[in-house]
Amino acid sequence: MKVYGHPMSTCTRKVLTTLAEKGHEAQFELVDLSKGQQKSPAYMAKHPFGVIPFLEDDGFTMYESRAIIRYLDAKLPGPKLTPGDTASLGRMEQWLSVEQSYFTPHCMAIVMELVFKAMRGGGKPDMDKVNKGRDESARALDVVDRALMSQAYLAGDTFSLAEISWLPYLQYLSATPYGTLITERPHVKSWWQRISTRPSWKKVNG
Repeated sequence: MKVYGHPMSTCTRKVLTTLAEKGHEAQFELVDLSKGQQKSPAYMAKHPFGVIPFLEDDGFTMYESRAIIRYLDAKLPGPKLTPGDTASLGRMEQWLSVEQSYFTPHCMAIVMELVFKAMRGGGKPDMDKVNKGRDESARALDVVDRALMSQAYLAGDTFSLAEISWLPYLQYLSATPYGTLITERPHVKSWWQRISTRPSWKKVNG
């Protein structure tokens, strides 16, 4: 099994965290984003959209991180990261969708302006984008905080793929001044402390 990606990539990190939770090692193939390797003809022959990650597994190939982590959980031995009962499964899928649609675009607008733009020497951050990202991220985290009042994890009582999908974005947000969006919400704060200290995430983030 091979994973093509970059260790700082949020979507690559989801895949690596899932592998760590399952206790499985895969060969890692670095795609150097700073050199634009994701847009090279050789890589785009694998991934037609020219982004990461990409998975090869004994002749089978696929892309899209949320699809890959579902595949890995279904195939590999180890702790199940997908709930067995239909209600919890539905909740997991709901929170995967909430992350993708209502949180990540806004969270990453903050991160792109305050972290990556500075790293790339791109000038001053666009504070209109940052402020909109803050407001929309806060709205999503308010919803999460209410849900976590009555349960330990997004799908219910157990850690699932939903947490894995939220982890990389929360990590980047926590590294900005707007990490307070996490810490000022008591149930989100407690949840974040539980999931960010898991050995799998410490391995990937470290």
